[in-house]
Amino acid sequence: MERTLVIVKPDAFEKGATGKIIDRFLSEGFRIVALKLFRFTTEQAKGFYIVHKDRPFYRELVEFMTSGPVVAMVLEGEDAIRRVREIIGPTDSEEARRVAPNSIRALFGTDKGKNAVHASDSVESAQYEIPFIFSRLEMVE
Repeated sequence: MERTLVIVKPDAFEKGATGKIIDRFLSEGFRIVALKLFRFTTEQAKGFYIVHKDRPFYRELVEFMTSGPVVAMVLEGEDAIRRVREIIGPTDSEEARRVAPNSIRALFGTDKGKNAVHASDSVESAQYEIPFIFSRLEMVE
């Protein structure tokens, strides 16, 4: 079993898509082991996305992720990281609509920035991101 982090971003939360996104993961056989509704502070968003700090979109990403509520969840399942990445589709929602029309980003995203969800892209990312959002006490075992 593998665990990964998924965040429903402010754009999808505002559209009311959170329940549909969660349901999609449940219907794909994932188990939710942690779930939290919150709003990133600027410092939290900067820390969470520190890997992108030298990229030109970093400031815009931090501003977007602090613009409204998000729902974070830890999903557990076989080969979870790869499978979740497949389910969410390409980063750019417009591309997702062309190549993965049933993906979460195709259905609920707008563009490359407002793309509905974040998901860990590797075991190393998940190992950083999960405890960043959730303490051990919040995990359901």
